Amino acid sequence: MIERIEEQRIMLANLKRLVKEKIAPAAAETDRSGEFNWEVVSHLWDLGALKIMLPPDHDGWPGNPSHTLCLCIEEVSKACASSALLLIIQAVGSYPLIFAGNEAQKGKYCPMISAERKLMGYLVTEPGAGSDVQAIQCTARRSGENFIINGRKAFATNGSVAGLYSVLTKTGQRELSFFIVERDWKGVSIGRIEDKCGFRGSNTAEVILEDVLVPSANLVSAQGHGFKIAMGDFDMSRPAVAALSLGLAEGALDYAIEYARNRHTFGKPLIQHQAIQFLLADASTSIEAGRGLMERAAIAFDSGERNTKLASMAKLFCSDTAMKVTTDMVQVLGGYGYIKDYPIERMFRDAKLTQIFEGANQIQRMIIGREMSKA
Repeated sequence: MIERIEEQRIMLANLKRLVKEKIAPAAAETDRSGEFNWEVVSHLWDLGALKIMLPPDHDGWPGNPSHTLCLCIEEVSKACASSALLLIIQAVGSYPLIFAGNEAQKGKYCPMISAERKLMGYLVTEPGAGSDVQAIQCTARRSGENFIINGRKAFATNGSVAGLYSVLTKTGQRELSFFIVERDWKGVSIGRIEDKCGFRGSNTAEVILEDVLVPSANLVSAQGHGFKIAMGDFDMSRPAVAALSLGLAEGALDYAIEYARNRHTFGKPLIQHQAIQFLLADASTSIEAGRGLMERAAIAFDSGERNTKLASMAKLFCSDTAMKVTTDMVQVLGGYGYIKDYPIERMFRDAKLTQIFEGANQIQRMIIGREMSKA
């Protein structure tokens, strides 16, 4: 246990150095251009941050991987939320393979992720199906020893840069199933690349699947297990989104504190005004409270405990905190908080998505209520 804690500490120290030297300096330009930063991806591969959730025998993290992933996401998100999202989607896209795939599938695809450094895409959302996963229309029809997949997937993070996809399909009227699909297979193409308000350095694309021939061996688990796998994925991904949200809030708070110490109004530093102190105090308190929820949810997942309620609580509370804190920190900077010369407005734009993806916060409240109502 002590050895694992030390390994985690070293990982975070190295990641903090990477953030300071490489990721933070590129964050503003990445946001401005909206271009995918392959250099950052390469640095994250070198550090092992994009392999954390893989099995240990494929270079994954040996102990408490979800907790380690969340702490890494939080650190990166303090400087660049788009870069932090890389860690989340790599874990989310790999989840069906890692937690529901068979040994043959892991033996084939884990090395492609680890050694060949293929990014993952998670193809679930469609133009008419977001939080309502059961509403997807993408189909997988059996054809001899294969399946033929047809559908259009929307808002796919890493959509046009991933080498592998986890694709959720309908294999029956009320039956959902996951398949592993390779990017270079015939029939896979990229549609619209989204021009977003925030997370502009993250690739978000439409992925079109037209008569894609997929071997039966690429069916994950069994037909009809897709919904259960997707819900299990949320139990891992929602603490990760909470961690990203906390990082955004922390980055904004840290910048605002430094600004308020150096900015003088009415004859004294801005930070000495009680109205400003209250905003900073509330922000710091919410961040610390959120971290407790995030870490509890991640550690519960690592321990094999049911964490559905905690995961939703963490995602809900931390994303609302990110939106509130970044909004308040814009207020601390005043007019300077609203212009692109300062990073607060970028963090403010990025924060909004955390309340929407991986299940909108209204859905999180429904889940928490449902879990509480169980006997």
